[in-house]
Amino acid sequence: MGHKVNPYGFRLGVIYPWKSNWFAGRDYSDQLHEDIWIRKHIRSRLSRAGISSIDIERKGDQIWVYIRTARPGIVIGRKGAEVDKIRKDVERVTKKRVDVKVEDMNSAASETRPETDATLLAQGVAEQLAGRVSFRRAMRRAVQTAMRSGALGVRVQCGGRLGGAEMSRREWYREGRVPLHTLRAKIDFGTAEGKTTFGQIGVKVWVYHGDEIPQAEQETERLRARALAQVSSGGASTGALITDEREAAEVAEVEPPSAVPEPSDEATAEAPAPAAEDDEAPSRPAAAADETSEAAPAEATDAATATEAAGVEGGTAAPSDQPTSTPQETDGKAQG
Repeated sequence: MGHKVNPYGFRLGVIYPWKSNWFAGRDYSDQLHEDIWIRKHIRSRLSRAGISSIDIERKGDQIWVYIRTARPGIVIGRKGAEVDKIRKDVERVTKKRVDVKVEDMNSAASETRPETDATLLAQGVAEQLAGRVSFRRAMRRAVQTAMRSGALGVRVQCGGRLGGAEMSRREWYREGRVPLHTLRAKIDFGTAEGKTTFGQIGVKVWVYHGDEIPQAEQETERLRARALAQVSSGGASTGALITDEREAAEVAEVEPPSAVPEPSDEATAEAPAPAAEDDEAPSRPAAAADETSEAAPAEATDAATATEAAGVEGGTAAPSDQPTSTPQETDGKAQG
């Protein structure tokens, strides 16, 4: 049976980094709850700002909060007033210095565009459902927008009292491919909730952005390419592909083969000795060939003698050297 696993947590440490970077000892639970409160507070205060993700870093008594948004003007506010309010709220709760940084998703340096971000797509569908838009139309619109913007695959799912039905159900649309079981596949996952008159409707969005080779495999591929290049240039061959860093290190330590040493004078002097033995070897086949040639005429003579004897006993004469006449010639002589 399949299990529903968060695509981000499933790939955490493989191709995705942690969203909270800090080290803690006994105060781990306190800092964890602080991170949860910071994210909830920012999202509730800036619900219309199109916030994609919030990353948190800690070092000593300093906290850095990175907000990725599609509407940086709303997050910053007039003359930075909104950012200052958020910073003061976080400092009051954590009792530490806080630095808030805003990242614009519309800039060229951004890896993901707002049109292909799963969280923003889910928020857009939820807002349309709250505005009494048909859930099928909202889902199809989100899928088409993401595919036109360069996504390789999109899946949108809505669950709840869809269309005001008495029983809740789930419906989803998918276009392209969304390989959830492939660890190197970059799957962006986002959720949102749309509040309607019939209750809440949950929205989930999966977006496939292509494959990404993990860092460990990239190092292995570099070592393998380096070893293969060394083999092609005349180095020692390993006889198989290198799949381990230790094997690659061993191949790198192998020295190139040294030049073949020239034969010394003693070796040159001893070299003719085996040649004499080799000269005796061909003489034996030659002697055997002479014996075979002598035996062959003798066998032929015996065979001829036996044939003549058989002809005398049967009453037939031995074949003469002169050719015999053909039947046509014999009939002509008889008629004459």
